[in-house]
Amino acid sequence: MANPYPNLTRTAGRYGVFALFAFVLMLILGTCMTSSVGSGEQGVKVSLLTGTNLERSYGEGFHLFWPWESMTIYDVTFKNRDEQVEVLSSNGLEIVMDVSVRYRPNLNQLPDLHVTFGQDYYEDIIQPEIRSESRAAVGRFTPEELYSTRRDELQEQITSRLSATADSANINIDAVLIRDVELPQQIRTAIENKLEEEQRVEQTRLSIQVAEQEANRKRVEAQGQADYQRIITESLSDRFLQFEGIQATRQLAESPNSKVVVVGGGDSGLPIILGDN
Repeated sequence: MANPYPNLTRTAGRYGVFALFAFVLMLILGTCMTSSVGSGEQGVKVSLLTGTNLERSYGEGFHLFWPWESMTIYDVTFKNRDEQVEVLSSNGLEIVMDVSVRYRPNLNQLPDLHVTFGQDYYEDIIQPEIRSESRAAVGRFTPEELYSTRRDELQEQITSRLSATADSANINIDAVLIRDVELPQQIRTAIENKLEEEQRVEQTRLSIQVAEQEANRKRVEAQGQADYQRIITESLSDRFLQFEGIQATRQLAESPNSKVVVVGGGDSGLPIILGDN
């Protein structure tokens, strides 16, 4: 018998295929897992079938993965850790240093870091290396140098050595800071006394230098005055003094504010100023 509703059958068939497709899609989506990567984080995807995805890491946002996959989240912001390191100086003296290290994973090599060290990479690589490099670097310095003049140099050496090791492990070292160097009390007192004595010696040297400079200045000034007086004395004569007296008298006579009467000459032949009104 012919189907009296052929159009209805075809429509039902199309809806059935659509419903089946929707069901399969919902089933697939229902079996998928989800992961949200937050700000300052990156994720590494690991599959039970193929292992770690070494091609990429996953940045901020919402990500889907299969049930046989998982997402490991890493904090990729710079973090600070403090360490207390016991080291020996060049003369064998035990020193305790408080050190801070600022670090984070290499963002471009995060999957490799995950495979090699995992999330405990600080404890596995940075912590033992900073202790080792600190001991190696401090062994080149005396306690006096570490306590006073060469701490910055030590800090740079530790940073350079640790960075070289960390780079090969896909970790970025931003800085290593030496916050404090603790010496035995008797050694610290001896160093402080030595520094104070050096400062006193330097101050005395500067005072002597200033006194010598002042004495030289006065000596040069006195010599200059003596030379000046000698030159003036040698250049003076009676005729020169008479000429200078006449010039001064003329200037007084020509001054509008002066009323001077000159009536004759003195023993030296110069005019005599009697007075004014």
